[in-house]
Amino acid sequence: MLEIGLFQKQTTKLVMTTELRQAISILQYSNTELLDFLKEEALENPLLELKEDKSDDGALYYQSYSNGSSSHDSDNENDNPVDYFHNKEENLQAYLLKQAHELSFPKHERGIVVFLIENLDDAGYLTISLEDAATILKIDEEEVAAAFELFRQFEPIGIGARSLQECLLWQLENLEERSPLTEWIVKDDLERLATKKWAELAKKYDVTLADIQASADLIRMLDPKPGSAFSDETTKYLIPDVTVERGDDGYRVIVNDYMLPTVQLNRQYQYMLSQTGKDEAQKYMHEKHSKVLWLIRSIEQRRLTLQMLTEAIVEKQTDFLEKGLAYLKPMTLKEVAEQIGVHESTVSRAVRQKVIQTPKGIFELKDMFTSKIQSSDGSGASSTAVKHAIVKLIESENKQKPLSDQKISDLLKEREGIAISRRTVAKYREELHIPSSAKRKRFQ
Repeated sequence: MLEIGLFQKQTTKLVMTTELRQAISILQYSNTELLDFLKEEALENPLLELKEDKSDDGALYYQSYSNGSSSHDSDNENDNPVDYFHNKEENLQAYLLKQAHELSFPKHERGIVVFLIENLDDAGYLTISLEDAATILKIDEEEVAAAFELFRQFEPIGIGARSLQECLLWQLENLEERSPLTEWIVKDDLERLATKKWAELAKKYDVTLADIQASADLIRMLDPKPGSAFSDETTKYLIPDVTVERGDDGYRVIVNDYMLPTVQLNRQYQYMLSQTGKDEAQKYMHEKHSKVLWLIRSIEQRRLTLQMLTEAIVEKQTDFLEKGLAYLKPMTLKEVAEQIGVHESTVSRAVRQKVIQTPKGIFELKDMFTSKIQSSDGSGASSTAVKHAIVKLIESENKQKPLSDQKISDLLKEREGIAISRRTVAKYREELHIPSSAKRKRFQ
């Protein structure tokens, strides 16, 4: 029989307060995100004062990041990395309009060219047909076609094309040494070339596989998106949140918070706080006062967590710091959490979007944590180290007889003592954006 009534039940439930949510967010923030957050808070809280540190303590490291990391070396300390890219003010349209006004051709045709320039996408392709352009401009299509022929000579070559084939053909036609075979392939068989049906192409054009290989190499040198060099997208830079430096007595961990302002209470408003009576103003000021104190504690806790976390990584990954990525040991969030005495979720939040500068390069902090793959000596290898080994094998392979996934699996077991299946090799290879052996094969 169902009994109806009121009953008491004791449960344990975490109440997610505003302050706790803020502390969790601050732990997850990168330095750039935290700086933006602090500026917003300073606008809302009159008791919060941000004191900019004007000292030169600490070096700010920049790293270009696009499909992997690469550094820019310069002997000129005044070099600005941004100077190596197109100025946003000189975008694609501005660059082309400048050419339109400098070149000598009839004003009427110049007006049509300007209209075409205004109808390019970011890649530099024309987004309107010549017929539609003529309709909009209320002129004959032949006039638009004549202006279009002038426009196709603009730099960079390929600008204004209406398809990938047309873009590549224009560039091929402007080479000092033209390749008729390559032009034929681009006109009629670009898809076959992309899918590596080279034997079919060699038979169709009565040439060798080496000739097809040469055409493929030539096409790779062309620019399929000639307008992208003028894109307004901001170049990404990795700014390390923490740095590991080698000293005389071992490695030193530095939390790079020098780019952050010092958070402190505004003294003027502090005085007002002591003078306010027991009214709404006093309540408001006390709330803002508590928020500043909580913010200061949260930022300090973030710094300490990053410090302890990185020190634990250094202790575990000495071989990596000495010898490189191939010696990165398997390490989990849980292991580090237990070592520094925090919850695994805390470590997970702390590594989010953080960057570490090491003697072996700049990496995302999460890349230091990898799964364990069994090795013959029982010590285990990290998945990152295994990927590194795969890359090394492929880099040194005979390009005319590239290694199959099964052969890579066999070599890893034979040379490195690492036992992984062919499927796992294929999975890691795809994650590294390395094509299959059939697509890596070269014929000369």
